[in-house]
Amino acid sequence: MDPLFAFLITLFAGLATGIGCIFAFNKKIKQETLLSFALGLSAGVMIYVSFVEIFPKAFESLSQTHETKIAYILTTVAFFFGVGLIALIDRLIPEKSNPHEFINDDSEKNRKEKLMRLGIFSAIAIAIHNFPEGLATFVGALEDPALGISIAIAIALHNIPEGIAVAAPIYHASNSKKRAVGFTLLSGLSEPLGAIVGYLLFRSLFTDTTFGLLFASVAGIMVYISLDELLPAAEKFGKHHLSISGLIFGMMIMALSLILF
Repeated sequence: MDPLFAFLITLFAGLATGIGCIFAFNKKIKQETLLSFALGLSAGVMIYVSFVEIFPKAFESLSQTHETKIAYILTTVAFFFGVGLIALIDRLIPEKSNPHEFINDDSEKNRKEKLMRLGIFSAIAIAIHNFPEGLATFVGALEDPALGISIAIAIALHNIPEGIAVAAPIYHASNSKKRAVGFTLLSGLSEPLGAIVGYLLFRSLFTDTTFGLLFASVAGIMVYISLDELLPAAEKFGKHHLSISGLIFGMMIMALSLILF
């Protein structure tokens, strides 16, 4: 597949963080309501695409070079490796600077200095998370354009609430939309950066086996983020039914995209 196409959809997924600014600047929408639905939708997209598309694709790729049983074992091990990897990353990132840990603390939000620090830390943490996601999207698009688009859509939807997490505190701390947009877009640019760096370093290692292992790991990462971070964060805002509605709606969006593409 054309590397330029793979790079462009990776860029699209990364810059989706900027869409979060639109919602962060809209004062008519309650932030609690917005985040509850957006986080649920993001989880639905990621869970659905992980189990319906990415995991089977990983198994199919590994089956090209291994017996069926061995291929399934490798896929399963790689899946839980992804779970363990993202769990380790989350443990290393302090909770208050974790982009998936939304803190509903009005007293802290009223302190502009702490808000700015929270926004900047969130941007840095998001950049760390987006780097391997960019490589996964890029590699997926090289192997199968339809799969690459599906991963890009899933990650783009996942990046929107992350963009809100960066833009909202920086905007309210500085009252500057330009600064909020700037930090949000910079955090998303680590995604195409991860694609370029990863491809240049590892392109000679891209085989059916490495594709399969990478895909399965990505599925594990997405499922972990959804179940351990996104859904619990949505529940913190006291919008249980809204978050579940977002979850189902996200699954429907992903199902429709798979049918269309």
